[in-house]
Amino acid sequence: MRLWLVRHGSTKGNARHAYVGRSSDEALSDEGRAQAAAVGFLPQVKRVYVSPLLRARQTAELCLPDAVQLVVAGLEEMDFGAFEGKSAADLQDDADYRQWVDGWCTGRCPGGEDREAFVARTVSALEHVLASAREAGEQDVVVLAHGGTVMAALSVLASDLSQEDGYFEWQLGCCEAYACDLLWEGARSRVARMSRFPSTNL
Repeated sequence: MRLWLVRHGSTKGNARHAYVGRSSDEALSDEGRAQAAAVGFLPQVKRVYVSPLLRARQTAELCLPDAVQLVVAGLEEMDFGAFEGKSAADLQDDADYRQWVDGWCTGRCPGGEDREAFVARTVSALEHVLASAREAGEQDVVVLAHGGTVMAALSVLASDLSQEDGYFEWQLGCCEAYACDLLWEGARSRVARMSRFPSTNL
């Protein structure tokens, strides 16, 4: 089985480097729509598993217009709580933000999630997706979600391939993807090999 982990197209918040998380249900910007429409590397699957957030669903509609969208709760971006919608520049004088950053962004965002809870939520949702896809005999499984979702998933599934911190090394740009060849160990999977697919330059 090959798992495709895809980040959505750009939003206005992404363009200004804001924290666009679970409670920021932004639509794609014009640039994001163009990015999504230009993606040509994804396999033509019958169904695509998507985050409930609008930017992911819109990207899937443009990338894979003939695929049925299966919305999966738990694949949303991290909940950044009080930091939602703000950039690092906006938050530079915020003591809570400085403490969070100084802790490598692992602690709990005020009113939001910590990394451990976010990773657990993401991996649980993805395991259900993969179990369902395996039972259905799918060879290519496309999951269209968020940059944080991809990092959270690969921090667990690709831990054997990790060379750095095991989280931020899996960052993706908008409309980029990892194609991951999976090995199964009982009911659990892990990434054996992977390739990165860059976004189209627009």
